[in-house]
Amino acid sequence: MKSFFKCYILIVALILAACNQPVNNKQQSPSYPGEQKAKTLELHEDFETGSKPSYATGRVKLQSGMWYLKDALIASTDKDAKDGNQSIRLKGKGVLRMEFDVNGASKVTIEHAAYGDNNTSGWQLKMSVDGGRTFTQVGAGMVANKGNLQSVTFIVNYKGAVRFEICKNSGGNNRVNIDNIAIYSFNNNAPVGTTIQSDTTLLKDSAVAGDNTNLLLGNPSNATASTSNADNFLMEKPYYTISYNRSRGTPNWVSWYVGKEWLGNTRRSNDFRPDETLPKGWYRVQTSSYQGSGFERGHNCPSADRASSVKANSSTFLMTNMIPQAPANNQHTWGNLEGYERMLVKQGNEVYVVMGSYGTGGYGTSGFHNTIDKGRVAVPAFIWKVIVVLPKGNNDLKRINTATRLIAVITPNNNNVDANWTKYITTVREIEKATGYNLLSKVPKEIQDVIEVKMDKGILPDDGYIMRL
Repeated sequence: MKSFFKCYILIVALILAACNQPVNNKQQSPSYPGEQKAKTLELHEDFETGSKPSYATGRVKLQSGMWYLKDALIASTDKDAKDGNQSIRLKGKGVLRMEFDVNGASKVTIEHAAYGDNNTSGWQLKMSVDGGRTFTQVGAGMVANKGNLQSVTFIVNYKGAVRFEICKNSGGNNRVNIDNIAIYSFNNNAPVGTTIQSDTTLLKDSAVAGDNTNLLLGNPSNATASTSNADNFLMEKPYYTISYNRSRGTPNWVSWYVGKEWLGNTRRSNDFRPDETLPKGWYRVQTSSYQGSGFERGHNCPSADRASSVKANSSTFLMTNMIPQAPANNQHTWGNLEGYERMLVKQGNEVYVVMGSYGTGGYGTSGFHNTIDKGRVAVPAFIWKVIVVLPKGNNDLKRINTATRLIAVITPNNNNVDANWTKYITTVREIEKATGYNLLSKVPKEIQDVIEVKMDKGILPDDGYIMRL
């Protein structure tokens, strides 16, 4: 009996000791979505150990290693979205970069939100497999919104030394908070093509860095984000990329990717508006700039190509995505081509699209005009588009070969244009001659030389596509 009471007392003491252990409200290795599948956490950085109170470029030693910060600081105010006492705050074109490698990665999870009451900003995750000499984008761009931290997951599935950086790429003076970066070890059984979630927007990621990104095919005009390059000004939006021409008040070209995940059921937002992210002092084309001109506000990246969420759809209604387009051209010819492109996606393909315009002078419902909006917006003479069609898969750039289908079209910007876009099929090489651009610059030249001179056959008999005439 005495031995029984001794055992009983020992058990009670152990239970009380366990209950009285101090609670650690912020664990060093918290549980993240899917952690049980990934098994091993290669790195977790919560930014609690470092100090960097200014935006000045510098390097900071954190618990995980050395990090490079540009236009970024370690923040701790009440306005900063954070899990714990500190997080990273990025402004302008801020960069947060690892100065060391990890040994492979299956996925990366990151928490993000807009700072305080700031409006939305865009950012990208990039990876380097050559010790930080070059970086390529992972998956789709993200949008940070007001409110609590939101978690996003990027599927990487790379075996080998790799490091990552986060780059703020839109939103002007709005700021972004980043916290709890977790890198999971490489896993041979990790899923590929996994859906990632950013707030209400569902985006599709890829197992290969750079896949499904808007500039996978290259930067056609070598546009740069420098105000000294005002007529070839690079604007990397979360949902498409623009070369903007300040003198013309329209884009030179817009480039974007479309997979089935982008074709949701979101209604057309119709919230046309000036683009407030243009540099200070630049004229912002207004929603009323096209009124009474005889031309419609013609999308480059179409509304229906970004129907996965309200935010994605709304992004296409910025005036920097518009050109003055003859109504028949916009509603019928281009409407039919856009519908055909989306049908190809729904049939199991993914497409990379570049659209632009050139020349001056078009015919709308009010006759011929060189410009509208008191001369501040140029009316293009011709409108062009290139669509690269690939069966759904990974490693897209390497899958482009001499048999890859390219649809290239140039139409005159007038209201008598035929609704049948196949009558305006041309070659990529002809568009390049007219514009001076290199539209497939990241594709090997020997492949470019074959596919850029081919004329597409248009709508095929077994496509099942009905054109609106």
